[in-house]
Amino acid sequence: MVKTESREKEIYKVTIIGSIVNFIMVLLKFIAAVVGKSSAMLADAVHSLSDFITDIIVIVFVRLSSKPADSSHDYGHGKYETLATVIIGIALLVVGAIILAGSIESIINYFNGIMPEKPGWIAFTVAILSIVSKEILYRYTVAKGRQVKSDAVIANAWHHRSDALSSIGTTIGIGGAIFFGEKWRVLDPIAAAVVSLFIFKVAVDLIKPGFDELLEKSLPKDIEDRIIKAALSVDGVSQPHNLRTRKIGNKYAIDLHIRLDCDLTLREAHDIATEVENRIRAELCNDTYVNIHVEPLKQS
Repeated sequence: MVKTESREKEIYKVTIIGSIVNFIMVLLKFIAAVVGKSSAMLADAVHSLSDFITDIIVIVFVRLSSKPADSSHDYGHGKYETLATVIIGIALLVVGAIILAGSIESIINYFNGIMPEKPGWIAFTVAILSIVSKEILYRYTVAKGRQVKSDAVIANAWHHRSDALSSIGTTIGIGGAIFFGEKWRVLDPIAAAVVSLFIFKVAVDLIKPGFDELLEKSLPKDIEDRIIKAALSVDGVSQPHNLRTRKIGNKYAIDLHIRLDCDLTLREAHDIATEVENRIRAELCNDTYVNIHVEPLKQS
């Protein structure tokens, strides 16, 4: 398990690297859009700008989520990170909708005889560069996100990939217009429309679990089964019940009732309850919040 301080540093490191790459790509794309006279590249630049903004969101919210528990937040601030994940998902949803709307408009205009300007080579070159750089950035970011168990970082990685996918559509459209002539310029908006659907899918995959956590949805059944099994592995424990679980950022919070022999001393019951807590933390992670309530074993 990555320690909190080390985890925060790793998140900042990967996010800052991503923000630098995004900032450079935003500048290059806007320049290429203007010089290369490419509306597709302009849309791609806007997409990259949204990517840069989400980097800032991750930096701000992860700092908040790393704050320790206080009198106002007994379980810490982990849900700030969840909120960041949802915001990124919503941002992706908005970007996908903008790209889809623009693509449909361009397709309609094309069939009405309104042809876009022929894009320049600089736009095609920057689109290729964007695909390569953002795919590398995606792989690096998602690996780090899984290492530090940060949903916000993983969500941001998918934003990098959505930018790469968007650039693929841009590359196809610009390349088709350059190599095949005017009648093939419709490839640009068609490819962009297809890419927007992939962006919608990623957005939903990020938003749904984020909302589930914010709305206090229980942990998956397989994890709850592991919790019960860990409790029953302690000698003297029987009839675990009233299990309540939830996720807080990258941590779990668990409440569980167990029954013990009523003839045990208070010290013995306390030691068993502590051992149950330790077994559950060992099964899940050391930062898991565990609250064990002890009840006397029902006599037959």
